[in-house]
Amino acid sequence: MRAQNKNRFWLWVAGILGGLILILSFAAMFISARWKPILTEKIKAAVYDGSHHLYRIDFKSINLNVVTGSLALRDVTLMPDTLVFDSLKKQRLAPVHTFELKLKKLQISRVGILTAYFKKRVDVKEIRLDKPSINMIFNNVPKERDTVKPEKTLYEQISKSFKSIEVQSVKIVDADFDYINKSGPKKTKNSIKHLDITVKNFLLDSLSGKDTTRFYYTKDISFQLAGYKSTTKDKMYLMKVDTIAGSSASKKITVKGLKLTPLYPELTFARKYKTQKDQYNLAFDKIEFNGVDFVGLNKYEKLHAKSLKIGPAKVEVFMSRESAPPAGFDKGRNYPHLALRRLNIPTIIDTVRLKNVDLKYSEYNPASKKTGAVEFKSLTGNILNVTNDSLRLAKNSNAKADFNSLLMGSGKLNVKIDFNLTDKNGAFSYSGSLGKFDLRNLNSLSKNLGLVEIVSGNVQHIDFKANGNLRTASGSLNMLYSNLKVQLLSDNIDGEGTKQKGLLSFLANTILIKDENPKKGEAPRTATMNNTRINSASFFNLMWKTVFVGIKDIVGVGIVPEKNPVKQQKVIAKKIREQKREDRREARKAKRAKN
Repeated sequence: MRAQNKNRFWLWVAGILGGLILILSFAAMFISARWKPILTEKIKAAVYDGSHHLYRIDFKSINLNVVTGSLALRDVTLMPDTLVFDSLKKQRLAPVHTFELKLKKLQISRVGILTAYFKKRVDVKEIRLDKPSINMIFNNVPKERDTVKPEKTLYEQISKSFKSIEVQSVKIVDADFDYINKSGPKKTKNSIKHLDITVKNFLLDSLSGKDTTRFYYTKDISFQLAGYKSTTKDKMYLMKVDTIAGSSASKKITVKGLKLTPLYPELTFARKYKTQKDQYNLAFDKIEFNGVDFVGLNKYEKLHAKSLKIGPAKVEVFMSRESAPPAGFDKGRNYPHLALRRLNIPTIIDTVRLKNVDLKYSEYNPASKKTGAVEFKSLTGNILNVTNDSLRLAKNSNAKADFNSLLMGSGKLNVKIDFNLTDKNGAFSYSGSLGKFDLRNLNSLSKNLGLVEIVSGNVQHIDFKANGNLRTASGSLNMLYSNLKVQLLSDNIDGEGTKQKGLLSFLANTILIKDENPKKGEAPRTATMNNTRINSASFFNLMWKTVFVGIKDIVGVGIVPEKNPVKQQKVIAKKIREQKREDRREARKAKRAKN
């Protein structure tokens, strides 16, 4: 009997609960059906009025669940009104960026509907946009005018309807993002696929606008792009990025696994062009901006960061001498500080830090049919005051670099460069030093490009300093070394391979090459460097060719790679002949003096 009563009790409870659920379900359906047109009108009006009539939102349908507090909009579009924008622009009230948005579904979860209705406080757990198409347009607008009457804040605009609006999370997942710049003479567009954006804790109330810990009313806005891959427009390179991520809270932008890989081998790549063309092979493990001013970046399109860290990384540049340089093109325009001026975004980076960057420059010599290379391993150092901002330049117009590296992986090299960021002629100065170094490590460069093999040679110390500009460089060099011997090689024009020039090499070593510095009982020799850059030569080419001029002056001709190594050997042979004639004349004079 007790069991029957117990079962009846639970059946009664279940019946009541079932009835309540049905009543609530029907009530929710009734309320949802009644509120749909009201919500539709309210949403459209809120967007239109809240944006000074700049934006209009439209959607195909709206689904509301009062019980779960969820809201879904389908086939949503958000578009700016161009006529309103033009009007705001004339009043100097137009925003720097405008947005165009299209998406299949906008999901809002756990909305406190009753709280919003009775307490005028909007609380939302999450807003999610799946696979939207977003256009972010940068407009060339006049600066905001100064007015006596301040513009209403965002909170003042909604305060009549709500006391506060808080959204715990906004997620934009797998977006197609286009950044369109309309500020220049031609519209430019940069596209990104598969972009994720997360906004944490958006709060709009009477105090949040003055909260310095918030970025546009949020605790954080972060983004991440994963697995980006594309072919460059010229179809010559493949670009890959593992991840690009940024956060307004941490003030960081981090790029990991950036690679620019040529799609063709070195010579195949070079032969696809009628003139000389550098090939780049780049691999950056990590690039990190720290202390980024996101407000200035967004509002004024200015990049200001406290530091930029680069490395570990590998940078390889290849060039073939088979083809002629491009007619009328001067590589001088790509001096680092001149290229910085051409950036179309005002930039201030307090410190650029390089760590463990391997640099390699290689060049194909059609005379030897071989490629020579110079390498700088584990390049580490800092560049201070990297900027093209006029206000910063007025305070400090110099960027200073200090690098340490291993020349050919062995010789400890230090180089300091002082860039004049405002000089029209690209003025700069540099100095450096090299410790103990086996000159045979340069054979990859000297044999294949200069047709000279270094048989032996030990450097104890080199130091140099020079001043340069867009066209020339000059300075002084000291070099202490011993036991220098070279072997001259023939050209490979007949296709038979390089051959040793025994007699010429012997004469060069005994007559022209100075095998040590200082010689016993003599003071160390020093050199004066003077070099003129040709249009096809780069900034770093001018630097190192100038240093090589000094080395050549101290050791004699023969070990420094020239643009035309075959011609260089003819010059060596001519100098040997002249030296031999001079020696014979001196011998005859000495003989006559004895008689």
